[in-house]
Amino acid sequence: MIRIMIAEDQGMMRDALALLLGLEDDLEIVARVPSGDAIVPAALEHRPDAALLDIELPGRSGLDVLPELLAALPECAVLILTTFARPGYLRRAMEAGAAGFLVKDGPVEELAAAVRRAVAGERVVDPALAAAALHAGPSPLTPRERDVLAAALDGSTIADMAARLHLSESTVRNHLSSAIGKTHTRNRIEAARLARHKGWL
Repeated sequence: MIRIMIAEDQGMMRDALALLLGLEDDLEIVARVPSGDAIVPAALEHRPDAALLDIELPGRSGLDVLPELLAALPECAVLILTTFARPGYLRRAMEAGAAGFLVKDGPVEELAAAVRRAVAGERVVDPALAAAALHAGPSPLTPRERDVLAAALDGSTIADMAARLHLSESTVRNHLSSAIGKTHTRNRIEAARLARHKGWL
């Protein structure tokens, strides 16, 4: 049996995935969690062979938890399962060690097959998304520029962003200026929105 953990914040989707995958003879759902913060503790308790992680989760995103989950349970095949088919998300997931990246609107038979392939050591990626990611190219932003743009998403002031990131205000301004230039936008809000849309944040 392949033991699976599902991390999905929408209860109906979480239950539907568990029900449909549980109908497969060789798949067993051993844990269901509604938030990013619950992923690693549940994985350590239930020791799944595979984990299906949504990206947009309360607490921490699936992408943020992914490296920590793999460090805690390296034998677990982690697949990102998302509504947001953004090339930047795919790149981040693959660079962090995900075994697969799939969109939620595919048939459950394909998902079950993807889980089996991932547990067998293959990498499984939605073909259309893989093509889009290759076309889009890598993110031009540095990790610090990503941090600063993420902090800008809620409209925070430079002073607030500097305090939150433990940087000087001049350093925040420099990173914002660089990120605005790289994204060819007019201001930090436009740059942050574009970066989020492309999956760079």
